[in-house]
Amino acid sequence: MKQFFAAKAEHPDVLLFFRMGDFYELFFDDARKAARLLDITLTQRGNSAGQPIPMAGVPHHAAEGYLARLVALGESVAICEQIGDPALAKGLVERKVVRIVTPGTVTDEALLSERRDTLLLAVSRGGMSGKGRGYGIAWADLAGGRFLVNEVASDDALEAELARLEPAETLCADEDGWPAFVSARRGMRRRAPWLFDADSGRRQLLRFFGLHDLSGFGLEDKPLAIAAAAALLGYVEETQKQRLPHLTSIAIESGDGAIAMNAATRRHLELDSRVDGDSKTTLLGVLDSTITPMGGRLLRRWLHRPLRDRVTLRLRHQAVATLLESRSGDDVRERFRALGDLERILSRIALRSARPRDLSTLRDGLGLLPDVRALLAPLDSPRLAELANELGEHDAHAHLLAAAIVPQPPVLARDGGVFAGGYDAELDELRTLSTHADQFLIDLEIRERAASGIPTLKVGYNRVHGYYLEVSKGQAGKAPTHYTRRQTLSNAERYITEELKQFEDKVLSARERSLSRERLLYEQLLDALNERLEPLKRCATAMAELDVLAGFAERAQALDWSAPELRDEPGLAIERGRHPVVEAVRSEPFEPNDLVLGDDPAHGHRRMLVITGPNMGGKSTYMRQNALIVLLAHIGSFVPAARAAIGPIDRILTRIGAGDDLARGQSTFMVEMSETSYILHHATAQSLVLMDEIGRGTSTYDGLALAEACARHLAHHNRAYTLFATHYFELTTLAEPGSGIANVHLDAVEHGDQLVFMHAVKDGPADRSFGLQVAALAGLPKSVIKQARGRLAELEQHSRDAPTPSFATVALDAPQQIGLFAPTSAALDALASIDPDELTPKQALEALYRLKSLG
Repeated sequence: MKQFFAAKAEHPDVLLFFRMGDFYELFFDDARKAARLLDITLTQRGNSAGQPIPMAGVPHHAAEGYLARLVALGESVAICEQIGDPALAKGLVERKVVRIVTPGTVTDEALLSERRDTLLLAVSRGGMSGKGRGYGIAWADLAGGRFLVNEVASDDALEAELARLEPAETLCADEDGWPAFVSARRGMRRRAPWLFDADSGRRQLLRFFGLHDLSGFGLEDKPLAIAAAAALLGYVEETQKQRLPHLTSIAIESGDGAIAMNAATRRHLELDSRVDGDSKTTLLGVLDSTITPMGGRLLRRWLHRPLRDRVTLRLRHQAVATLLESRSGDDVRERFRALGDLERILSRIALRSARPRDLSTLRDGLGLLPDVRALLAPLDSPRLAELANELGEHDAHAHLLAAAIVPQPPVLARDGGVFAGGYDAELDELRTLSTHADQFLIDLEIRERAASGIPTLKVGYNRVHGYYLEVSKGQAGKAPTHYTRRQTLSNAERYITEELKQFEDKVLSARERSLSRERLLYEQLLDALNERLEPLKRCATAMAELDVLAGFAERAQALDWSAPELRDEPGLAIERGRHPVVEAVRSEPFEPNDLVLGDDPAHGHRRMLVITGPNMGGKSTYMRQNALIVLLAHIGSFVPAARAAIGPIDRILTRIGAGDDLARGQSTFMVEMSETSYILHHATAQSLVLMDEIGRGTSTYDGLALAEACARHLAHHNRAYTLFATHYFELTTLAEPGSGIANVHLDAVEHGDQLVFMHAVKDGPADRSFGLQVAALAGLPKSVIKQARGRLAELEQHSRDAPTPSFATVALDAPQQIGLFAPTSAALDALASIDPDELTPKQALEALYRLKSLG
């Protein structure tokens, strides 16, 4: 318990797995918490201050499963191991904490999500200035060996980066004043403020990377990024308690190189997640046909960071087209079915936690390289040629692993049996000793019987005295003089000879020496692989990109997607575009639609489309599909359209749907206005903006005034490419000549009692909304629909009798505003309550007399 208290004092804020024999035990509050989280039995052991000590434990061989559950819950666990050999220890075995498992620093395969990066992120902040407060961010993927930094200038930009990266664990200084989206994050760790100092952080980074300055990383003029990187690195060294040779550099990932998307946009476009948790009906769910986990993770990174670099994108598009036309993509994908997660395996090799099956997977992966290079060699694609070169030559390591590792190695190196026969002569000799011991003893027994003339002599073994020659009491007098008595029994004598003693020494130690030799050989093999770690990492990265590009080719073939054209001239022109996710989940054919924004001979100058039409008519689908087509083009994928010509785009911004944000005390309308405000402040002439139903969360004239003001601001001030869906038909008057605004609509027709949505986008405004018909489809009671029809007729008649003045001239609290629930006449109320289909002739006549009296 003294050892436990000492270890716990060093790590008071995390659970302590304390190794005791075959179990990891937890004590006191740790035990109570673990018993609750893991649903394990809470027991007691010993006493402290006169009270029983609560204890809970998990078997050491099953610890990974329990650790995975704790990490998934956001907990961190310190692993306190027995570092001494129990067989050699005098008294207590020495124990110490060998690593701390945290949500952001896990590298064990069982603790990681296979197709999602597990990131640790640190945030530093600068002082307030006229432009606000700047932030430095650094994030690391320890399992993949990536270390990146950036600096952002505002709270909004920081929130967008956190939404993009979704770190498993976030570090920040233990100070007040952090924005709510930082301080309330799951996996938040508050650290001492002095750990985020830029000057000491710079020295720490120089020492870690062995450099004289940071100019090679481009960090010298980025003090906030330096502070965040040093805080992150210190935390990793503190938790891993070892060298980190796979973190060899820091890359700056500037926001200028990507199409910006804030947190709301990522949520609205449902890139890889939905509110209901269904990831299959997201863009990633439809797009991801990658074979390998490392390819799946790279695709997710690309999807969350669409590029603006058109040179890189055109090379990707051309590579996809080449793989598609040559059908080589299918061949590459077939080879990759035997490829493991080399990226994470190499990180475990660097951290010296790789298991034997990691090495056999690496062996098999390197064995694929000649075939993959042969497939790429004849292809006419600059990017594919670069990737073939980045795969590199690793024949020596492939041969080394093939010679060293058995075809199917055991799970753990400590069990032995990792190395193939013939790899090491000394190991082969030790194995021979232990496996051929029985035959030696049989031969010895036959020889000794013949030499001594004692036919009942036998060779035996027990754990206390070892090997012996046993002779009965009656034959003991015939024992040769070179026999040395080892033990006397009531009816027999046991002897040892020099030959048997030498054999005993060899055999009893052979197994232990064999395991010791395998441990030494294993360490030497890891050393050899670490010498070529960087080229091997480049090889794994190239394989991941090949997997993604081949997946793009497969999707283009299977889903009938086409290559986009990235133009240098401004504008968007999409022909027969489709929504990739809606098309994938619908059983009936998807109705494709066109989009033209910018200067076009047929349509003139268009910056904004005001989109009208009924609910469920497809307005939101139409808007989203065009945003997703633009996004897909900017990750290097083909797109679901017959043709897509896309000019420069710097941002995608959306305001689609809203709900209360109770955590921040914001109503639905407040959320809507906050998202709209962000768009109006950040949209530029190269931004694609999606606005859906602005102003619906407040009264009619308030909403109408706000919607028109926002539309005019976007069209004339921001001049962004805007799709503006609305139910305010008054906004269709904005489409004046020279305004850059045009009307389009999605139509529906009534066929008998059925409402048929056409889902086709047509020029001009809609002529009606079909709101009551959609309500009927939703199953509202017939009496409610009939009452609504009567009220609608009254409102329309009121509108004809007293035309609504231009809302632009009406104050927001104008007395002319029509109340939705204004009182009606008694006769109209009575009439609205009548259902003619349910009246008998007598009841109908009575109702008519009653209405007559009310009139």
